[in-house]
Amino acid sequence: MKDVVAVVVTYNRKKLLLENISCLMNQSCSNLDILIIDNNSTDGTNEDLTPYIQEKKIIYHNTGKNLGGAGGFQRGIKLGAEAGYKYIWVMDDDCMPTETALQTFLDADEKLKGNYGFLSSKVLWKDGNICQMNVQRHPLTKNISDFSADLIPATLASFVSLFFKSEIAFEMGLPIKEFFIWTDDWEYTRRISRKYPCYVVTSSVVIHKSAQNIGAKIDNDTPDRLDRYKLLYRNDAYLYRREGLTGFFYEVTRLCGHTAKVLVKSKDNKIRRIKMIWGGTKEGLDFSPQIEYPMKG
Repeated sequence: MKDVVAVVVTYNRKKLLLENISCLMNQSCSNLDILIIDNNSTDGTNEDLTPYIQEKKIIYHNTGKNLGGAGGFQRGIKLGAEAGYKYIWVMDDDCMPTETALQTFLDADEKLKGNYGFLSSKVLWKDGNICQMNVQRHPLTKNISDFSADLIPATLASFVSLFFKSEIAFEMGLPIKEFFIWTDDWEYTRRISRKYPCYVVTSSVVIHKSAQNIGAKIDNDTPDRLDRYKLLYRNDAYLYRREGLTGFFYEVTRLCGHTAKVLVKSKDNKIRRIKMIWGGTKEGLDFSPQIEYPMKG
């Protein structure tokens, strides 16, 4: 067993997944095992991975049903921590780490003497610009815009290339599977950054091959995707209600802004979009999922 396990969550994107695996296998640091968490893909992912599984180039785990990104990451981090890996490196299947992405994390770990909660990569989009949906925040409500320093303090980060010691999972718990999608990474990284210093390691670079270089926006998304936004606003309400007055005022301002954008910019389904915003937020006020922990051997 190696020191590091890369936890990759996938669902019906086998072409991107195979590219991701290739990037991981070509890391300059070979002290790495690859754990694929498959949310029960139906596109032939399992069949395409069979040679990798047989040759023991990857560890494959099928969840049996679609647990969402949140459930997939919870399962993968749990398995990695309980297996005894020293470090866990999590990412989506459309994350393409550059050759030295892992080594620079390990170099930062040595430089910091282990005194950190998590490390996060600089995430670029396919055109080489910063990937907008993965911009880290510091402090809580401000996006990081200057990536010139080697180590940049971070408060919130995405699961697109997040690195931490397994002991963090034992101490702080696992991502909340009930989030299903959205905010699971921000909630988890904020849970960690409330106690430990955390950083963006700008020399650890990954490419996020998302379809577009924009974040989720309810005012212009297509009608068939609107129902999922209730989860976004529910999960965000859970996150920011922990932050006291700062979180309250930020959330109220943000919700009013999103509502105004829907009223001004949306071309259809305005009432439905507004119901997602405020209905999801209302659910989030009473949303209290239990934080689970890996079991110690």
